Amino acid sequence: MSKPSDNPADPFKKALAEATKVMADDPDLSVSYTVDPSGVSGDAMRLPQISRRMTRDEVMLARGTADALALYRRYHDGATHARYVPQGDMARELYEAMETARCEAMGARDMPGTAGNIDAKIGHEAARRGYGQVRDSSDAPLSVAAGYLIRHLATGRDLPADAANVMDLWRGFMEDHASETLGALEDTLSDQAAFAKFARQVISDFGYGDQLGDDPDDFDDDSDDQGEEDSADDQEPDSTGQDDDESEDADASPEQSQEDTADPSQAQVSMDDAADQEMGEEVEMPEGEAPLDPPPPAPISEADPDYAVYTQDFDEEIAAEELAEPIELERLRAYLDQQLEPLKGAVSRLANKLQRRLQAQQNRSWEFDREEGILDAGRLARVVANPTTPLSFKVEKDTEFRDTVVTLLLDNSGSMRGRPISIAAICADVLARTLERCSVKVEILGFTTRAWKGGQSREAWLNAGREQQPGRLNDLRHIVYKHADAPWRRTRDNLGLMMKEGLLKENIDGEALEWAHRRMVARHEARKILMVISDGAPVDDSTLSVNPANYLEKHLRDVIAMVERRRAVELLAIGIGHDVTRYYERAVTITDVEQLAGAMTEQLAALFDTDPRARARFAGMKRAG
Repeated sequence: MSKPSDNPADPFKKALAEATKVMADDPDLSVSYTVDPSGVSGDAMRLPQISRRMTRDEVMLARGTADALALYRRYHDGATHARYVPQGDMARELYEAMETARCEAMGARDMPGTAGNIDAKIGHEAARRGYGQVRDSSDAPLSVAAGYLIRHLATGRDLPADAANVMDLWRGFMEDHASETLGALEDTLSDQAAFAKFARQVISDFGYGDQLGDDPDDFDDDSDDQGEEDSADDQEPDSTGQDDDESEDADASPEQSQEDTADPSQAQVSMDDAADQEMGEEVEMPEGEAPLDPPPPAPISEADPDYAVYTQDFDEEIAAEELAEPIELERLRAYLDQQLEPLKGAVSRLANKLQRRLQAQQNRSWEFDREEGILDAGRLARVVANPTTPLSFKVEKDTEFRDTVVTLLLDNSGSMRGRPISIAAICADVLARTLERCSVKVEILGFTTRAWKGGQSREAWLNAGREQQPGRLNDLRHIVYKHADAPWRRTRDNLGLMMKEGLLKENIDGEALEWAHRRMVARHEARKILMVISDGAPVDDSTLSVNPANYLEKHLRDVIAMVERRRAVELLAIGIGHDVTRYYERAVTITDVEQLAGAMTEQLAALFDTDPRARARFAGMKRAG
């Protein structure tokens, strides 16, 4: 016999797990409780951990999360969802959020008890992400607001205050652009395919129709039309086919008749081929293989469909540790530390200052009259006056940042060689370490080319006859120095790679910025910040020698405009000795590389500042030094 558990939460966990299986209509579902992010993988569901104390917040969060995941599993069909899923990142986020809201709304209708539980989950997540403090729609994700609006309209329930704040910030925009479409919500809610079409129309109304991709229903219509035509073609010869066959058999030689008898199927295929060739029609394909025009290839750039690349065969996205052996990375890191020894004190002081500012905003209030915590000395007088009065304690209340990820995109071009790249590397290292202490994830990326003067791409172009205006004509190298989820201690040596002789070559900023943006929007964090550090305009001699002089610069401007328009990522830039304010709306230019550490820390501190006046000062700052 197993020993009975002494954890008072175990009976509740068991009951919740069984109820979740029933609600999901999946008796084989495995339910576990963990500190890892909640979710479903295959037949395994992860729910938030519940402590022995079983506080009300813990219980409501676990119940709400279980209900939401179970309802999604019950009402969601993966094949239908995948059929209509958009191609673009922002459109996909909107599509996913609305489908999740549909499943939760269906549950609220069929099982009303789930509505209050899911409200608790939504309220918890919205508070954790700081949605209640958002005052501008640009700081709130449109996809989250769209999901909230769908759930509100479908159920008629008021949202928790923090979530309602986000929905209200975007509600005017959403209703102005999609009011007519939203009126059809009631008719589509119970039909996932109809709702998917509804969601795609909403996305188009919001202005992201270019990210939807091809309409899958168009292919069905084409297939049906083709099938009807083929059926008609098959039926036409039947009225006269018998007479034709008899006349042909009468005129045929004995040898031909013997061949037809030996292999009638081959003869029939040959006759059909001849008939199709005479009629100028395509040969009929077997069932299920009707010919369809291939969809047009996706554009190289979402920002500019006309931006061309001669070939992507030689481009690479590579981890830093794959470009050097571990022992070489250690040596290069030691060399980097040696080069920056005189600056370490100043950089460390700036990092400590940034950490203090961030932590000061995280812990900024107290909860009083608690039964445990830190003794509240300010209330000791009550105990002295009346010894029967219990001691009063206080607990520091954490106001966490919304889930945040910061990406540092470093220009690894040859013009950064020497002191600029050294300081950029050490500043990225210090910022990653500092922000990690404050529970902010950091990704460090670099961009350059694999070769000078075009590399293998140019060779292929020369061998193919020198096509006019071939587009980008060099081999890209995008380097991942640190993944956002990787701890700093494991990637510390990677930044030494920037000291490697021959690494820094040419810079094609537009494609690098679009690459970093795609990586960010695919992440789950509520707030995404992208900081670009560069010392000049995009330059690639091979590309610019056979294309218009502003070819790369125009693409960079188009990508920046796309990122700033979509607002899924907060974009800012630092120019080293180069005025980047003519490209980026939020930028600062420094004249001395030694100012880089201060500029980086000040910009990040201003972004995290909860004082709107401080953020306004940052938004207006264009030049330092």
